[in-house]
Amino acid sequence: MVAIGYLHEAWAEARLDGIDGDCMAQAALFAALSELVNTYGEEATAKFATGLSERIANGEFSLEFS
Repeated sequence: MVAIGYLHEAWAEARLDGIDGDCMAQAALFAALSELVNTYGEEATAKFATGLSERIANGEFSLEFS
């Protein structure tokens, strides 16, 4: 939860600087996937990513943030 708090702070600051939410989302996804590849390698990260479509469709990422 602490890590998510840091991300929310950075996101809010970027929005105040006029950075579009879609741009932030794509940059955050790139950074996250790059970190996973650096930590676990391409194959493990690809395996993780294959399950994302179903998780998204099931609403796992449909959260409201204040």
